[in-house]
Amino acid sequence: MRKNSPSQPFTGRALPWLLPLLVITAAYLYTFPQPNIFYAVVVLLHALGGVVAAILVVPILLRVLRSGSWFTRAGWTLVATGAMLGLILIKTGTPRTEWRWLYLHIAISLVGVALLFAEWLGKRGWLASSFGSAAMRATICLVALAAVGYSARYIRESWQTRNRIQNPAMPPDTMNGEGDGPEGPFFPSSAQVYGKQKIPSKFFMESESCKRCHDDIYNQWFSSVHHFSSFNNQWYRKSIEYMQDTIGTKPSKWCGGCHDPAVLYSGLMDTPIKQIVHRPESQAGLGCMMCHSIANVKSTMGQGDFYLEYPKLHELAASKNLVVRDLHDFLIKLNPEPHRRVFLKPFMREQTAEFCSSCHKVHLDVPVNHYRWFRGFNEYDNWQASGVSGQGARSFYYPPKPAQCADCHMPLEASHDAGNIHGFVHSHRFPGANTAVPTANEDAPQLKLTEDFLKSGALTVDIFALSPAQAAPKLGVTSQAELSTTFAVGEEAESKVTANTNGEVAPVTAPLNEVQPALRRGETVRVDVVVRTKKVGHFFPGGTVDAYDTWLELKGTDDKGQTIFWSGMVEDHGAGPVEKGAHFYKSLQVDAHGNAINKRNAWATRAVVYVRLIPPGAADTVHYRMSIPQNAGNKITLHARLCYRKFSWWGTHFAFAGMPDLSKPSEVGSDYDDRPFVFTAPLNGISAKAEKIPDVPIVTVAENEVTLPVVAHSAPVSEPKTLARKTEWQRWNDYGIGLFLQGDLKGAAAAFEKVTEADPNNPDGWVNIGRAAVQEGDMERARKVLEKALALAPDLARSNFFYAKVLRADGNYEGAVQRLRQVIAQYPRDRVALNDLGRILFLQRKYAESLRVLNSVLAVDPEDLQAHYNLMLCYNGLGDEKQAKEHQARYLRFKADESSQAITGPYRHLHAEDNNERQAVHEHVSVPLPALASKHIGTAASAVPSGKARVTSTAASAGAFR
Repeated sequence: MRKNSPSQPFTGRALPWLLPLLVITAAYLYTFPQPNIFYAVVVLLHALGGVVAAILVVPILLRVLRSGSWFTRAGWTLVATGAMLGLILIKTGTPRTEWRWLYLHIAISLVGVALLFAEWLGKRGWLASSFGSAAMRATICLVALAAVGYSARYIRESWQTRNRIQNPAMPPDTMNGEGDGPEGPFFPSSAQVYGKQKIPSKFFMESESCKRCHDDIYNQWFSSVHHFSSFNNQWYRKSIEYMQDTIGTKPSKWCGGCHDPAVLYSGLMDTPIKQIVHRPESQAGLGCMMCHSIANVKSTMGQGDFYLEYPKLHELAASKNLVVRDLHDFLIKLNPEPHRRVFLKPFMREQTAEFCSSCHKVHLDVPVNHYRWFRGFNEYDNWQASGVSGQGARSFYYPPKPAQCADCHMPLEASHDAGNIHGFVHSHRFPGANTAVPTANEDAPQLKLTEDFLKSGALTVDIFALSPAQAAPKLGVTSQAELSTTFAVGEEAESKVTANTNGEVAPVTAPLNEVQPALRRGETVRVDVVVRTKKVGHFFPGGTVDAYDTWLELKGTDDKGQTIFWSGMVEDHGAGPVEKGAHFYKSLQVDAHGNAINKRNAWATRAVVYVRLIPPGAADTVHYRMSIPQNAGNKITLHARLCYRKFSWWGTHFAFAGMPDLSKPSEVGSDYDDRPFVFTAPLNGISAKAEKIPDVPIVTVAENEVTLPVVAHSAPVSEPKTLARKTEWQRWNDYGIGLFLQGDLKGAAAAFEKVTEADPNNPDGWVNIGRAAVQEGDMERARKVLEKALALAPDLARSNFFYAKVLRADGNYEGAVQRLRQVIAQYPRDRVALNDLGRILFLQRKYAESLRVLNSVLAVDPEDLQAHYNLMLCYNGLGDEKQAKEHQARYLRFKADESSQAITGPYRHLHAEDNNERQAVHEHVSVPLPALASKHIGTAASAVPSGKARVTSTAASAGAFR
């Protein structure tokens, strides 16, 4: 009867054709995921074929279970099970959460097909003599299947190795060689689009289409600063309007490559932004498609140095036709791999820092500033060279494990979005330090998230030491010798600090909270406060450091409620500017006429007055000169706060209401602006929730407090006292690091000696004494302490690095090379170690070997000045004039214009506080406290007559400028 059943011939004929089709389509879908129509058709074909097979397999399974061989029954049972799993997966889709069922479906189905194929071969006489032969036949088929599966897996995963961020062997010798060049539609941004086409604005404005599958991520992004990167951000909007008014629209594309995708890549940025500022394209910000359509990052030189890809199939996702849109979503849900490959490249997860460097590292050059190459802000290089990245050999501290950008700025959040991993996604709120935008947007949750992030223990403040007031520090000790950058220079280059080795080390009393020294009325003391970066992977602060207010406040009050000292006070009851004599962390730049760069007009920068930032895993020691009044109470409480305001008071007022003072006409040019500004422009139409100037909050990032007793002036002078317990070694180390980085090498060495007292078996103290001795040029002392460190930890990279310096000074080049090779074996991407090794090999006239080492520096940073200089020398040594000139051109491009410092002279003469802050070793004094009795309590403006500059330290007395 079964033979005469009408269904039997159909199933018997259909399945032998259908199963191979399913196997072939499965192999194609798994091995070659591609975002194209053909692939989508194959997905549908496989799904439809699977449904038909699931129906047809039922009668066959019932038949073979009664009369089939063991292998036949096993094969059809597995095929049927795989078919049932396939039906379930058509319903659930195959996101990451369903991968175990997907791979089970693949494995069961293919094993079943392999057993059936083996049985088919047996019926045709191949190994058909016995059950053992059948088992052998099945085994061979399964092994062959495993080999094919491994090959398919290899091909499937090989795309990841092709999507790596690698630097070019040689950077361009001018900015004209970047991106599409001067004739390109997006230049001077380095960004390019495959096919040299423009991209419709709507592509960057359809983030809401992503919400259908990624609801949590969309909501996170909606409040993020990435969303408000463009002209929906008043601070940015004003900077571009001012830029275009001053130097034209084309240079503003330098900003647009990362900030304004919907405007730039569609060609709209050729229009002055004031004419289109309220169009949806101008208000779009950085949507999902901007970051996720980056198909290739060309280098870590930043400046938008990437290729965008315009996947035209996105039009299906954004279609207004519900049928088309639902079909698109069904296909993505059923097989998300092509979607993932388009929008989540391997470098986005595995080379996060390099990916982020494409926008979070910039430089300016002639097409933008009509001047020369100049480093702008740079989050990448110092991270790369630090202990945080795990790539720097010379850091003071190392975290338990290396970290990338996303570890801090994209923390895991619970989510059931498609693509979640174990119930978590990386937050697209991008917590950072921008408190201004959520304030203007009145977005309380985003503001709280940002403030909590800032207060999360990334930095610490320690009121650490006290000493008798000494003679004022001598001027000239400055860390500004190589001002090729508006940013700081950290461990990515040799220290630029000029050593201050004059005088004796002042005896200190520390730690203050432990020792509790008495303060005498009428005396003047120096208070040292240490600021330490702990969980910061880049300089603090980071970003556009010419625009922020970041400063250290120290306030002293006695038990009578009197304020006896205050540095870092904010005017207008905490709502105005910071008093000028505070200790700032910022970059102070001036234009060609010596005006401060305070309007985000980086293109006009011609010189840097000072840059003060704290590297990751390092510290800054801040000095205060405090006088104890005769009427002080019996106790004085010192309270130190590290304060942060995203934009300066002046910068915010300029962004919202700034306009030139028309009653005082002055000149403006491409490299200067002599005009005075007033804050009376109308507020209608500004990019903020309310038409008002926002009060950007001041966040206390870290704070510390210590209370000290006060005694009569006639009381005996307290002898200096220190405690160096094992539990305090890091505090002494931090204190020494801060002194070391400002060039107080003797003071630093004394602090590091305390580290060795606290814990003689800790190599850090000995290494850091050696580091200071090397910087000072005392190689014999360096040799002794570094040998102690090496005895404790022979493989410690930083000990070997500094010991190589000693050996090199001895003329023992081979010994130095051996030590540096030990360092590089552990840290093959440490540029300073590589440059040192390359230099020594050059001195040994081993030019070919030196070239290999120095070229490996350029693989890390194509703009490395030292590498280009030494490569130029090497090629000259080899007689290769052509290559020598190539590197000479790059060296001259990236080298600082040392003559530009002359511009800062008049500015520093007029701004004594900034001249004081320029000095590497300097002190801060209190604002004049009688002003506290006025109606404007706490305002530096009321304390200083108009037009007068308050000298914050005797070090900055009139006429003494370096």
